[in-house]
Amino acid sequence: MTRQKAQISWSDDDLPVSVRFDDPYFSKVDGLAETQHVFLGGNDLPARFKDGFCIAELGFGTGLNFLASLQLWRRTAQPGAFRFTSFEAFPMDVADMARALDAFADLGDLRSEFLNVWDGPDTPMQMDGAELLVISGDARQTVPQWDSRADAWFLDGFSPAKNPELWEEHLLQSVATHTQPQGTAATYSAAGHVRRSLTAAGFWVERIPGFGRKRHMTIARKTRPA
Repeated sequence: MTRQKAQISWSDDDLPVSVRFDDPYFSKVDGLAETQHVFLGGNDLPARFKDGFCIAELGFGTGLNFLASLQLWRRTAQPGAFRFTSFEAFPMDVADMARALDAFADLGDLRSEFLNVWDGPDTPMQMDGAELLVISGDARQTVPQWDSRADAWFLDGFSPAKNPELWEEHLLQSVATHTQPQGTAATYSAAGHVRRSLTAAGFWVERIPGFGRKRHMTIARKTRPA
């Protein structure tokens, strides 16, 4: 099977933009801070970290969310390792990933450490503190076939208006099926149909303050908090 690749254009301020979806890969304000607020904070990390903790993600993109997770794991001196599984239909070339990650000096040596061991999707890889697998293909097909369940989901597809496939009700139902009983999910999107689909899938859903200019974001839990 021929693997599809991401087609990238670069804005004047060197922000990677998906040609297919006409949407940037991360916030032009501060992509790392956005990840920390939305996906790490939205899933109550690092408080929930433990050895073997499983994060799953829709849309690997530049790898920024994975690296931010690993940075937090190491900074908080967690024992063991976490697992990170990402579902990506259009993987980026490593040269584009490297160029995009150059924007995040705060990641330090993690950027080069990751790029030195990255061997593309569908190949398990290990870094100190983390096990990573990026599964290529349409998430509507690959998530239902996944043989594990996540403690936390990063729902990071492009805008629902431009990439509706990653926000379909049936896919979000599969996300719920592949979530641990105490699991959570977070997304930058506060679109009403996304929140309704998560609710229909069995999540308890809350809209909370978003990052930067985005007034709101969404968090979801399999078990309603006390």
